[in-house]
Amino acid sequence: MELNLKSKIIHHTSVVTRYAPSPTGLFHIGAVRTVLFNYCFAKKNGGTMILRIEDTDKERSKKEYERDIIDGLLWLGIGYDGPHRQSERTEVYKKHLETLLKEDKVYESPEAEGTVFRFRNPGKTVRFHDAIRGDIESDTKDLGDFVIARSLISPLFHFAVVVDDDEMNVSHVIRGEDHISNTPRQILIQEALGIARPIYAHLPLVLAPDKSKLSKRNLTGGMIAVRDYKNAGYLPEAILNFTALLGWSPEDGREIFSLDELVSLFSLDRIQKSGAQFNIQKLRWCNKEHMKNMSDDDFLKTLVARIPTSLASLPHYSEERLARAAVTIRERIEVFADVEDLAQAGELDYFFVPPRYENPQRISSAKDDGQGAVSTREHIQYIIDTLSSLTEDTWSEETVKNALWNYATEKGRGNVLWPMRFALSGREKSPDPFTLAKILGKEETVARLHAARNALGTLS
Repeated sequence: MELNLKSKIIHHTSVVTRYAPSPTGLFHIGAVRTVLFNYCFAKKNGGTMILRIEDTDKERSKKEYERDIIDGLLWLGIGYDGPHRQSERTEVYKKHLETLLKEDKVYESPEAEGTVFRFRNPGKTVRFHDAIRGDIESDTKDLGDFVIARSLISPLFHFAVVVDDDEMNVSHVIRGEDHISNTPRQILIQEALGIARPIYAHLPLVLAPDKSKLSKRNLTGGMIAVRDYKNAGYLPEAILNFTALLGWSPEDGREIFSLDELVSLFSLDRIQKSGAQFNIQKLRWCNKEHMKNMSDDDFLKTLVARIPTSLASLPHYSEERLARAAVTIRERIEVFADVEDLAQAGELDYFFVPPRYENPQRISSAKDDGQGAVSTREHIQYIIDTLSSLTEDTWSEETVKNALWNYATEKGRGNVLWPMRFALSGREKSPDPFTLAKILGKEETVARLHAARNALGTLS
């Protein structure tokens, strides 16, 4: 990935796309789709995607927003040429503006707040072909003579964009459909400067679940900035995968793919024209699918970083035991932030602290009567005796299951395995007892069984 901070302009004849954000807000989830499609199209065609920071709005542009964009692209793994900043290219714009002034295609116009530069609009009908939407026609008469600069060194959006796209050899302008109305103005400026027209492709808007414009107010959890999703434990692969499916689909219909696979599958003709709705449940599902593909080491490393202090401070917490519990935890979560929710609800405590049997009758598979407690104590004692004979080096989920399965089948699996599971977890819902035994290890497993047997003694 190129993160060179020098504004060096590339010159070649291959496909060149550009992602051109204004640093006036945080890098948001809707923008990911735009930069992703630009990246994929350029990459598939052996070209380059430029990152161009459009920071001519000095009042609203902030360095922290620019940094957030760059950090977001780095986290997503999207490479680019740049960044190039419009604020560092004022001399380039001045040169072209002076040319248009000399040719009387632009003129100075006094305004209440000072002189501005207006483009002499020929008032013609502009036609252009959009790679997604087909032929588009617009009558520009109603635009009048529009402002393109506030001074020789203060160009406005339409003028700076046209100059930059030409000088940076941009071949394809892939952007949101809200820019369709900007295209006629930009084509008029291109024609005035005598420069080639790029190929346009206007993407459908990303809509909230209620089909309104995407914003914090209409998203579940109010998350729209990319860093919100990063902090919540979403995987960058899942964010890319999910946003690619907002208004696009591969020919083979698959829904889960890597960035490299997306590049190979991508084509502009698979982009739909209608708006695409954001669905947080689909994103969570997508994230879980990518989570399944993580290596055990990568999953554990990320899991360790998400473990809250309340859990890590429990008496039997260790990364070794957490590693044994990781498979079970992976099955229960869709994003890593779920770990914190589970921990807060106390649903992971039993991995690291012995349960307290406040209602000992729940240990029994029978109802709360003396006979049920007595028989359950006998079953637990059998489990203790049997497991105590196993050695540490052979201790595993499978060996524990094999040692107890016939007895449980003979006595009734519910009568034997329910008490064992509850004795180890203290909860009505938890992993099966063999999984718990593997996670806890022999010593802790036997100790908890002893405690459960003793608790049942108070009922007999």
